Amino acid sequence: MTNPKPLGAEQFPEEAVIPPEEFRFISPEEALFLSGLTQTSGERESALRNIIKRLRKNKGAMAGLFCILLIVIMAIIGPLLNDFRYDQQITGNESMAPRIPGFEKLGIFDGREKLHTSTGVREINQYARAEKGDQYYYWFGSDTLGRDIFTRTWEGTRISLFVALVAVLVDVFIGILYGFTSAYFGGKVDIVMQRIIEIVHGIPTLVIVTLLIMLLHPGILSVTLTIMLTGWIGMSRMARAQMLKLKNREYVLAARTLGASNLQVIFQEILPNSFGQLLVMSMFSIPSAIFTEAFLAFIGIGIPVPLASLGSLISEAFRSLTSHPYMIVSPVLVLAVLMLSFNLLADGLRDALDPSVKER
Repeated sequence: MTNPKPLGAEQFPEEAVIPPEEFRFISPEEALFLSGLTQTSGERESALRNIIKRLRKNKGAMAGLFCILLIVIMAIIGPLLNDFRYDQQITGNESMAPRIPGFEKLGIFDGREKLHTSTGVREINQYARAEKGDQYYYWFGSDTLGRDIFTRTWEGTRISLFVALVAVLVDVFIGILYGFTSAYFGGKVDIVMQRIIEIVHGIPTLVIVTLLIMLLHPGILSVTLTIMLTGWIGMSRMARAQMLKLKNREYVLAARTLGASNLQVIFQEILPNSFGQLLVMSMFSIPSAIFTEAFLAFIGIGIPVPLASLGSLISEAFRSLTSHPYMIVSPVLVLAVLMLSFNLLADGLRDALDPSVKER
């Protein structure tokens, strides 16, 4: 009795032996193709390149970035473009209208201004009255003390940007650390830390400023501390929300199972995956800090004279708004463009980091 052949043996006779040279190793690209993981566009682009590509397509964000860079450059080199110092007072050159070389031949920015008096509108030119007036050119005009508004505007922009950036950097560090700690440990720790935030948030900013001025002299330090003490709350809430969202994800549980410490889980697993949202929040915090500094300076408890910030310049020019309106134009325009540009850039970053937000 013969043994039956296995099922399908007739399809593969013993003579049909595939030689070894017919076998070969496949390349990684072929492996991806066979597994169905290939991209239709060909080359795979990195996440950072995709973000930059989407950001460059956003015209508003690009316009905001251009204006920010332009203002930062002018804040650096602006006070060096003429011979005036920001605190230099020239007697006899008070309240002089803008005068720009080259434009005066066209009949604009030639130092003339119109004054509205009780007898009617009167046109005057302070340069003609001032001694050696032909030697001076105030591009943005001069203030009531004979100081160059162009130099003071860019010097004030420099101080406002410095105060805002330092305060925001500290706010980001404190807010992220506080929010992550509160949400990660949870329970009683989260309850106590959130009650502290509610108490701090309930204290008016003016009360904090007044207390700091009583302890410290008015200046950059007191204004920076004020913004630092009140600006970290929003960042901490955003960080807490991101921690509550991500701390129970599979990769976080896997890191804990492999023996990762709490610091490793927070800074190596959760922080990189929430970096985009925190970056957008920090970008929105910069114009808020700039406005807070300008508000404090406008009400008279900000940067002391002879130093200048955008808020103090607006406050000084506001007193001469009806008689010399040109004094307030330049600081208001710089402040408005700066805040609008940061908001446009933050919106563009948010859309670039998470395109699904724009589609909702």
